[in-house]
Amino acid sequence: EPERPHGMCNPSTPIPFVPVLMAGGSGTRLWPLSRAGYPKQFLVLGGDSSLFQQAVARLLALSGDGIAVASPLVVGNEEHRFMVLDQLRELKADVGATVLLEPVGRNTAPALTLAALQAGQGGADPVLVVTPADQTVTDPAAFTAALRRAVAQAAEGAIAILGVAPDRPETGYGYVRAEPRGGEQVVARFVEKPDLVTAERYLREGGYFWNAGMFVLRASTWLAALDRFRPDILQACRDAVATGSRDAAFVRPGRAEFAAVPAESVDYAVMEKCPGVLDIRMQPLEAGWNDLGAWDAVWQVLPKDDHGNATVGDVLLSDARDTLVHATSRLVSVVGIEDAVVVETPDAVLVASRDRSQDVKKIVAQLGAEQRDEQALHRKVHRPWGWYDSIDAGPRFQGKRIMVKPGASLSLQMHHHRAEHWVVVSGTAEVTNGDKVVMLTENQSTYIPLGQVHRLANPGKVPLEIIEVQSGSYLGEDDIVRFEDTYGRAPK
Repeated sequence: EPERPHGMCNPSTPIPFVPVLMAGGSGTRLWPLSRAGYPKQFLVLGGDSSLFQQAVARLLALSGDGIAVASPLVVGNEEHRFMVLDQLRELKADVGATVLLEPVGRNTAPALTLAALQAGQGGADPVLVVTPADQTVTDPAAFTAALRRAVAQAAEGAIAILGVAPDRPETGYGYVRAEPRGGEQVVARFVEKPDLVTAERYLREGGYFWNAGMFVLRASTWLAALDRFRPDILQACRDAVATGSRDAAFVRPGRAEFAAVPAESVDYAVMEKCPGVLDIRMQPLEAGWNDLGAWDAVWQVLPKDDHGNATVGDVLLSDARDTLVHATSRLVSVVGIEDAVVVETPDAVLVASRDRSQDVKKIVAQLGAEQRDEQALHRKVHRPWGWYDSIDAGPRFQGKRIMVKPGASLSLQMHHHRAEHWVVVSGTAEVTNGDKVVMLTENQSTYIPLGQVHRLANPGKVPLEIIEVQSGSYLGEDDIVRFEDTYGRAPK
């Protein structure tokens, strides 16, 4: 048999690998489009798929040429669990997928440990290809080639990371110092996010790469390294897994036990301690990578006009340069501005200097301190059964547009402070109203008195849309008493 190029896989002995997607981030610097209830990894910032879906598709594309892909493992937030499944279903990648739900955020080292323990069940030891779910690349073929080389290295027991050659003195990324050895790049050290002077020096000296936050290694390699450097994290994660539970695709570690896990990043816990101790290699990545950490990064990856402007949605420009304008729900016009970011959503507008887009997180912190809804939720709120859009509100009333997916239903519930009127716009509604169950179709309506037990369901094959008008002394979302719920939100 002809000798295969170094680092490629032997097709007669496929390497099993598990895609591991870290989907628990909040993406605060992309506010107002990204919010705690709908963070950036689930947004469609360009094209037809979300950043999360793009990340899944990129990893699934590794299959073939001696590499056997297994079902994805997603580590995410309890609040986003149905969002994850919905987006996997759209890719037809939900079959066999497992979603590990963190009851509280504990950074990336515990998240990767949960994935390694899950993937290693039954004595298995696959290669884990670990990636954040909120990055983008413009050259998928180059990405696939680099990842395949990294998988081959990891199959031999090494830890492989991906490093991006810097094209500017970036201060928002961590760096990796790599040295050539035996035809490969060996990691000499990890360095923190530098100041501008240091970043400029890295660029002049060469040998420094942006740390893309992607790791490729066997499950056993990670667990052994963690046992060596941070056994406390490993034992705490094992305790949380031992007291956890599984519900269909969802795996939940024990809440109290996971809350006791020390919060630490993969880099701090293990990677920074590896150079010179463990076999850690770097695979150069030249694929148009960007972590979309702020609006300036989004501007960089979007197509631009002859004046450097990038636009999304209904936008009119006059005498504007090097500006990003993102319109969601209406016409946005800008005149005579340069190096700016303008982002419009139905309930909030951001205007910022492009070079200050990292500071958007300060606005998010202020919103949180003032306990404003705009910090966490959009006007249109996604739920496992569909979504609702709060289209109008005033003293003692609120209007919502509600969509229920085919075959889905809201919880059986009641309210202490409000009554509701429902008008069917399209589709068929099955309405439980006290001890009566009625079917309503387009242009029909019903009234739910205050205190009445009720439920809205869609028994049909097409989406159900209704207009809901609430009236009462208190209209907050926390005035819901659930008796039964398909999605596990009712008290047992």
